[in-house]
Amino acid sequence: MADPTYDRKEQFQQIQSGLLPGEQIIAVYDAVGAGTGFIGLTDRRVVIQDRSFVGKRYAITSIPYAKITSVSVVSNKSWGGSFFSTGAIAIHVGTHTYEVEFRGAQKSHHVHNVILHHIS
Repeated sequence: MADPTYDRKEQFQQIQSGLLPGEQIIAVYDAVGAGTGFIGLTDRRVVIQDRSFVGKRYAITSIPYAKITSVSVVSNKSWGGSFFSTGAIAIHVGTHTYEVEFRGAQKSHHVHNVILHHIS
């Protein structure tokens, strides 16, 4: 497996500290906007840091790929441009949707493709 990609070493280390035996990190990307701190992709699951809790609390949420029903590219523009012209995705898990926005469309493209690979 190739070396993992990551934006911030402390986020990578946080994901690394919670790995299951034999689990490998694919990528850890910093998120922008309110609520989400970062997203991590392993060969077994998606890990999202959710900073939207009251009282400066946050949660690290693990989502097994088998529980993800779909992944979407999110845009506030028409479909006139490129499919990955935006830097945001939505991960649908049951009735809940996690929206993650990145700095740059390249990261959203990578996250989308890794998740799609694991759920299809």
